[in-house]
Amino acid sequence: MTDHDPDAAPRARPSDVPAGTHPTAEAAPRRRLLRAAAALPAAGALAATARPGIVRAQDAFPSRPVHCVVAFAAGGVLDLTTRAVAQQLSTQLGQPVVVENRGGANGNIGTEAVLRAPADGYTLMACSPYLATNPLLVPNTRWKSADFAGVGLIGAPPNVFVVPASLPVRTMRELVEHAKARPGALNVSNPSFGSSNHLGQELLFSLTGMDMQNVLYKTQADMLPGLVAGDCAMGLCTIALALPFVRDGRLRALAISAPRRSPELPDVPTIAEAGYPDAMFLPWFGVVASAATPRPLLKRLSDEMQKALAAPEVVARLEKMGAQLTPADGEAFDRLIASESKRWGEVIRARNIRPVG
Repeated sequence: MTDHDPDAAPRARPSDVPAGTHPTAEAAPRRRLLRAAAALPAAGALAATARPGIVRAQDAFPSRPVHCVVAFAAGGVLDLTTRAVAQQLSTQLGQPVVVENRGGANGNIGTEAVLRAPADGYTLMACSPYLATNPLLVPNTRWKSADFAGVGLIGAPPNVFVVPASLPVRTMRELVEHAKARPGALNVSNPSFGSSNHLGQELLFSLTGMDMQNVLYKTQADMLPGLVAGDCAMGLCTIALALPFVRDGRLRALAISAPRRSPELPDVPTIAEAGYPDAMFLPWFGVVASAATPRPLLKRLSDEMQKALAAPEVVARLEKMGAQLTPADGEAFDRLIASESKRWGEVIRARNIRPVG
């Protein structure tokens, strides 16, 4: 049995042939032509039906609002920074970039929501070092940092090491010597377990051999009165929060954790200048998307974000918040997140920091 050719003309039977005529070789091409003509309206209708779908698939990105999730409550540094950049991105993209706060479970609720969303470039997430540390410190974290791909690094608010004005030390080396002479006898303020401030202090302790007792506070603002009163011998907080206390003499700034000095505290050395270059860390913030997002979309978003971070109004707004801009594209941000996961994993193991919960 041979395969049937749907385009072949049917074989004429004697009963099919009108009297006085005979089937000829010209009949088959004629029948094909008639069948093709009959099919044209249906083909045209099919093309008309398919065309809108094709047009939609080729629409320029974005064709609707983009959502950027902040996995914490509104009003924090990450939230405010994200809103400054999102406003500029909205102008550039020609579509709203809507910032959504989805707090809870140390950032895990909002983070999981982003991974459940379609990986189509329309759902982004603002992030900070929790993206590298939650899988190490927060039980039941159902994601890892590799589940995300970088859109871009924005920058970081430099932290400053401060001590009460009553403490008899004026440099970081003097503080280290003072603490090492009193192992376990001095307190250090901790604004949040597993935060970049907490881990930054633990990093310093691992490098110097300092041994201080953690006193846990709810926020950085909450811990400042205890520092001023001398309840804690050292604290690490953003320059914006510490600055009023340093300027009026209630706290003494010993070093800032940043690659360069702060214009607000030009006489305060960086932690590297103070003698501890490996203790430098930044509580960075940036934007990521699901790692399943198509590469061309990630590249487009990364390029737009770098353009936004160069806009004078964005630079001015972020610097007014005390952020040091350290913009980097998506691929560079990926490398930073991977290195941070490795670095903080080593600190957590060396300091025997137990997961919360």
